[in-house]
Amino acid sequence: MKITYYGHACVGVATETTNLLFDPFISPNEQAKHIDVNAVPADYILLSHGHGDHVADALTIAQRTQAKLVSNYEIVSWYEGKHNYSNHHPMNHGGSWQFDFGKVRYTTAIHSSSLPDGTYGGNPGGFVVETPEGNFYFAGDTALTYDMKLIPLFTKLNFAFLPIGDNFTMGIDEAVVAADFIGCKTIIGIHYDTFGFIKIDHEAAKAKFAAAGCQLILLNIGESINL
Repeated sequence: MKITYYGHACVGVATETTNLLFDPFISPNEQAKHIDVNAVPADYILLSHGHGDHVADALTIAQRTQAKLVSNYEIVSWYEGKHNYSNHHPMNHGGSWQFDFGKVRYTTAIHSSSLPDGTYGGNPGGFVVETPEGNFYFAGDTALTYDMKLIPLFTKLNFAFLPIGDNFTMGIDEAVVAADFIGCKTIIGIHYDTFGFIKIDHEAAKAKFAAAGCQLILLNIGESINL
């Protein structure tokens, strides 16, 4: 699978058949100003929660690509009711669905959620994605939670996206524990450096993961890797 980092918590995961895009916050992000949002591919857009720094470009990209929005019931209903965008699939915690590219389970996240106009955004979540090419976890914005221990009971992960910026989500120390909880050694960091509250020391963060026997990958914005 090809992973592309678009900044903050926005990542693209390309399987052989499908482009998955998570939490698109690109055009308002000064650090991602070199990214052409009109060139970002998406067949599915998965939204972990409703905050503006996770959904800012969701509608624009969806309307251009006709991607299917996948999120909790409240968020997809808001896009249909407010923006007349009906190509969506609602989910909620503990549920899973078999899409054409693979299986998605909506997982617990400890955070808050409201949409850009102040509408209630339902409960935040994350996604466990199983595909023929491998499995991964997109945690979304979350604190460390014991619920993460449930993930490896059902899915063996090849890699995971974990927030590491602290203040609004778990920080480095908690993310190291989260990697152990989910049984995953390859971690791609998200939700860091975008704002002053979430600046991190890259080398110190990598060293802490390495000391725990894990690899922390910190991608440059616009950079892609294959996993």
